[in-house]
This record gives sequence, C-alpha cells and structure tokens, in this order.
Amino acid sequence: MKRPSNTTQKSPSPPKPATRIAAIQKDAKPFGITADGAAVDRYTLTNGNGARICVINYGATITQLFVPDRNGKLGDVVLGFDNLRQYELESPFFGCVVGRFGNRIAKGMFTLDGVAYALATNNGVNHLHGGIQGMDKRVWNAAAFMTADGPTVRFTLTDPDGTEGYPGTVKITLIYTLTSDNTLKIQYFATTDKPTPINLTHHGYFNLRDGGKTDILSHVLQVESDFYLPVDATAIPTGQIVPVQQTPIDFTSPKPIGARLQAMGGDPAGYDHNMILRSQDATLTRAAQVYEPTTGRVLTLFTTEPGVQLYTGGFIPNTLIGKGTAYGQYHGLCLETQHYPDSVNRPEFPSAILRPGQIYRQITEYRFSTR
Repeated sequence: MKRPSNTTQKSPSPPKPATRIAAIQKDAKPFGITADGAAVDRYTLTNGNGARICVINYGATITQLFVPDRNGKLGDVVLGFDNLRQYELESPFFGCVVGRFGNRIAKGMFTLDGVAYALATNNGVNHLHGGIQGMDKRVWNAAAFMTADGPTVRFTLTDPDGTEGYPGTVKITLIYTLTSDNTLKIQYFATTDKPTPINLTHHGYFNLRDGGKTDILSHVLQVESDFYLPVDATAIPTGQIVPVQQTPIDFTSPKPIGARLQAMGGDPAGYDHNMILRSQDATLTRAAQVYEPTTGRVLTLFTTEPGVQLYTGGFIPNTLIGKGTAYGQYHGLCLETQHYPDSVNRPEFPSAILRPGQIYRQITEYRFSTR
C-alpha cells in the first residue's frame, strides 16, 4: 500500500498585478476651439504607477492630475474645467503657466535702463500675471515624447516685442515630465533680444483631499521660510521684509492652513503673500510640504526660485462649477514658485530682468507621496 506523502501542498499564489507601462496619449479630437479659431489639443501622461496628468496647450494648462491616496486609490487633486470655453471666460488662472511676469507689478509701470514702460492693468490699478492676454491665454506649440525620466510634453511660445507693453521678443520653452516616482517636474527656459522682466510660474490650485469639492483649511502646511512680504490694500509688497515668527503666517513647523487664516486679515481674509525661501542660490531645494490627513496624500515642493506665493483661494467664486464640482472660497491652494512681486520696482529684491545672451532657467517639482 502506498504511503501518503509527507509534503504539504502549497496554495496557489495570487496573480501578480499587470505591469503598467508609462504612456503618452494625444486626444484624437481637439479639446476645444478658441474664440479666435485655434484648435487646442489635450495630452495625457501616465507613469508606471498609474498616476496621470492631463494637459492642454492653451496656457500650458494642467486640467487633471491623478495621484494615489494612502490606500492606493487614484484621485484628481487639481481644480479645473472639462471644457475650453470656461478656461477662456471664467478661469481664475486654474492650472496654467502665467507670464511674462507672474504676480503683480504696481500700477503696471516700471523703468528699465532709463526707459519707462506702461503695461496692461488687469487687477484694479495693477498688472497681474502678464496682463489681459498673458501667456495663460495663448495657444502654445506642443510636442510629446518619452524621456529617461518619463512621459514628457514640451511647450514652446514666442512672445513678441511690445506684447502687453513688455519690451523684447521672448522665446520660451516649458518641459512637463511625469516621473516614475509620481513627481510632476516643470522646467522653464527663456531668451530675449532686449532687456525685459520675466517671472514665470505654474498656477495650479491643489486640493489633496477631493480636487476641490471641499475646502483646504484642514490641509497641514509647512514652508521653508523665515520671512515674508507684507502687502498693501492692492496686494503690492510694501517693501518691508518681516519675520514670520509670532505672526499668523508662520509655517516654519506644520500647521493646518485654516488655524490662523482669519487672523491674517485682508479682504477676503487669508494668505496671498510671497514667502521668502531660505535657499536663495538657485539650487533645487525643498520649499514647502502639504499633508492631507484624511487621504494621506503629501505634496512636497522643490524649486530653484527664491520665493513662493502662498495663496489660499480666497477669491474663488462660490458660483464656479468645474469638472462637475461646485467650487468655493478656500477650495484650492496655490504654491507659486517665483521671483518676488513688483521686483521690477524694488531694486532691493532679487532681480527678475533677463538680458540678451542670458538664459532664464527655472525648475520646480511637485513630488507626490502618502503617509
């Protein structure tokens, strides 16, 4: 009689998940047609983890950004629209790149090399984010390709001499890459044929909880900044450089954004201020970190820029609907890496002047993780 075997039968191993492959997809149909009749394309970048970014060549705008929560569930973490018309008519700079000069220039005036320039004013008496037809409202040339870092879209734009009042023809290249470790890397390059101010930044509105369905006041923020720039009633820096210590804008250690927002004052109350970063030598350095407790999502910001504009979405209209979601005040957080606002009129601030023969370079990375 055959004896039973002493070996134990192994249970079958669970099937391994399918390996994802990084990919780039361009929509077969345009995302929309501008009022001027230009077709706008949408590209989707997906990495090997399934994280993905949708970006259109109108304003080099990121319309969707899906990253995992602590349970691995993907969710869109940026505010935006699902149609071009709203980007043209209603957008408070959702997800775009702004320039030629991001942020504000007092009264739209500056003097450079003894010549006075008057810019378009589109924020009360001030010039904001490049003017009435800034780079956020242009259709950029786009090309998508794979790189060693991941799926990439390169945007290019020529900004002619005199546009919105700026001197010089500026040629700009933006490179968006979604890396294998869930980092959105943005590289900026520009050249000019005349001296001109330039201060480019990505104006993404982040909500790590639900993409803008609720507010960001419970998000926990830490900023690598010991000083900030107070502003006047029109949001122009006063020229003072003030320590954050013992003020409502002290985020040197992690704090909920809403904990002292009302104490900051303003109309509306909240944050719309340039934070002076500790690193001022143009090396890629950590600038800030945001943690959302319910989803576990973390956004860590790295940049080569000397400042970051902390904006808590106080001006988002409560009537605004985007991607099927009712947005409202404080539903999005902006961390705009930049040179200081109105620096063209403040020689004591780091210079934002680009001259012929120089190359403007900036790198900003949004690194997504969980805890």
